[in-house]
Amino acid sequence: MLSTRDLVLCALFAALLGGLGMAPPIPLGFLPVPVTAQTLGVMLAGTILGAKRGGIAALLFVLLVAAGLPLLAGGRGGIGVLMGPTGGFVLSWPVGAFVTGWLAERFATTANPIRLFAVSVLGGILVVYAGGIPWLWLVAGLPIDKAVFGTLAFVPGDLIKAGIAAVAASGVRRAGILPIHACENGA
Repeated sequence: MLSTRDLVLCALFAALLGGLGMAPPIPLGFLPVPVTAQTLGVMLAGTILGAKRGGIAALLFVLLVAAGLPLLAGGRGGIGVLMGPTGGFVLSWPVGAFVTGWLAERFATTANPIRLFAVSVLGGILVVYAGGIPWLWLVAGLPIDKAVFGTLAFVPGDLIKAGIAAVAASGVRRAGILPIHACENGA
């Protein structure tokens, strides 16, 4: 059962994901998936909120997009967008946030930014790519090697986002304002 505080935090981080969608997407000519700031929100949700609340926040965001709200970068939303070439990445965000949070709860329990960076990379990049690349192959009809190698263009920016998430989560943890295990402790 989620407390009122947990529900508010989930809604807040879903809104953060939407706010990050205000940054214009950067199209790549060789891939039908743009560079966006929104995967930073996935990493932040996991590293700051933990597995349960982070996953719920990202799931809430995806449900709002599915309902047609134009919350994705470039003002996109709706089932059609989720079923398009970018859908695998977006649909993997709740799993990415959950895995990032799960790893953070187990392996990055302090404010150590190096560990927080590592869990952001594993959950917020690898898990999201694991959902997005096969989707590109199946939905966009890209050869799997082109989908894999084309996605490598996202890696530098995503590593920067993982660094930002690690520093931000480290700061939140040092300040003690939002303990990662708050939902498990009933706080």
